[in-house]
Amino acid sequence: MTVLSYIYRFVANFIFLAMVYFSLNFLEKYEQRATVAILVLVYVIMRTLSTLRSFYFYQRIERLEIEARRLAGLVKGIDNPRRPLIVEVSELRRYGEIIAYMDLLFLCLIVLLCLAKIIRA
Repeated sequence: MTVLSYIYRFVANFIFLAMVYFSLNFLEKYEQRATVAILVLVYVIMRTLSTLRSFYFYQRIERLEIEARRLAGLVKGIDNPRRPLIVEVSELRRYGEIIAYMDLLFLCLIVLLCLAKIIRA
């Protein structure tokens, strides 16, 4: 199921990239193309800030994971029911980080595309 979600995110980002590419190529006037490119850049900046904020959140979760593992290690003799929960949180954090990196890759490609269309008259 995780692989399907990666594929879905890749396809969704690729479709967004293709829509930006074709919309910028079909506009003939420079003013229209620059306006659309600037609007897309504003949207990309908002999504990038959101993604970078999620990295800060993942960093905090990782610190909590380390602390929970340390505390669980102190109580080795007792059967700890929270151990599977710690493992699941770790997997979800890694999944979120991979998705965020994938989003950042496509957002960077879109920024390069928009800047190329703005600079090239």
